[in-house]
Amino acid sequence: QVQLVESGGGLVQAGGSLRLSCAASGRTPFSAYAMAWFRQAPGKEREFVAVISWNGGTTNYADSVKGRFTISRDNAKNTVSLQMNSLKPEDTAVYYCAAGSRMTRSEYNMNYWGKGTLVTVSS
Repeated sequence: QVQLVESGGGLVQAGGSLRLSCAASGRTPFSAYAMAWFRQAPGKEREFVAVISWNGGTTNYADSVKGRFTISRDNAKNTVSLQMNSLKPEDTAVYYCAAGSRMTRSEYNMNYWGKGTLVTVSS
């Protein structure tokens, strides 16, 4: 079992920045998992944002955030982060941290989920 707790959400103006963090705990070593961020906007389905491999060597981003968001991880601290720059109103969503046994963009291959943190971008 892995427990994931997100933090760092809040209200920001368009063009601003936020940094989300996800702290992991559990018996299985954090480095055993690929880590990802997903988001769900009001009235929409949950969508992939970014994923990072177990050692941080490989990352993948949704086209909508490429060049603006950066995913990173610190295996010594059991954390994964999402640096979000140049935020747009359409980035408003609940952001979820997820852990999976392999690197994938699919939410169906994620094994563990956090409860989410709300990001609101005002225009």
